[in-house]
Amino acid sequence: MNTLILVDLQNDFVPGGALPVPRGDEVVPVANRVQSFFDLVVATQDWHPPGHGSFAASHHGKKPGDVTLLGGLEQVLWPVHCVQGTRGAELLEVLEKRRIARVFRKGTDPAIDSYSGFFDNGHRRATGLGDYLRERGVTDVFVLGLATDYCVKLTALDAIGLGFRTHLVEDGCRGVDLRPGDVERAVEEMRRAGVRIVRSDELPHLLGAAGGGSR
Repeated sequence: MNTLILVDLQNDFVPGGALPVPRGDEVVPVANRVQSFFDLVVATQDWHPPGHGSFAASHHGKKPGDVTLLGGLEQVLWPVHCVQGTRGAELLEVLEKRRIARVFRKGTDPAIDSYSGFFDNGHRRATGLGDYLRERGVTDVFVLGLATDYCVKLTALDAIGLGFRTHLVEDGCRGVDLRPGDVERAVEEMRRAGVRIVRSDELPHLLGAAGGGSR
């Protein structure tokens, strides 16, 4: 069974948002176009409480891009973003949502960040996504969304670690590239871990060969 995971397609992560990924809005047409190829579509959603520890504003004298420790782990500090109940945290209005079976929220613990859709950054608490997919007999996971070098990468790596055959829909992702080359390094790290790198125009053939999704 094939599943599409839409990672953090939220207002704050596209141009005009609080933490815009450059050209992040360009992934939405890809996300909308490919959903019908899949048996199951799920989404992840950053859902931070006010004053989350990953916000630079929560640390005196710190600014976005600085690095500190949070929950015993190295943490890049970000602008305030995707705060629970705000418009910035909502899924994009232009995202097709009718096929999304469930949304998994992450980043809800103020003491630790959660890039992956499966676990927090310390793998201390699961979101429930892994169990949800296993219960439905999912074998293959396809990941797209924002951002390539953070939440997409960690979601894909955790999917591999949980035993799912994992594919990155590369043209359906955009990255932050906080340090030049971060996106390329992230894609290569995923490739080395066993993630298959594909493009959206390959999906009809790939999914047909694998038994296909709902058309």
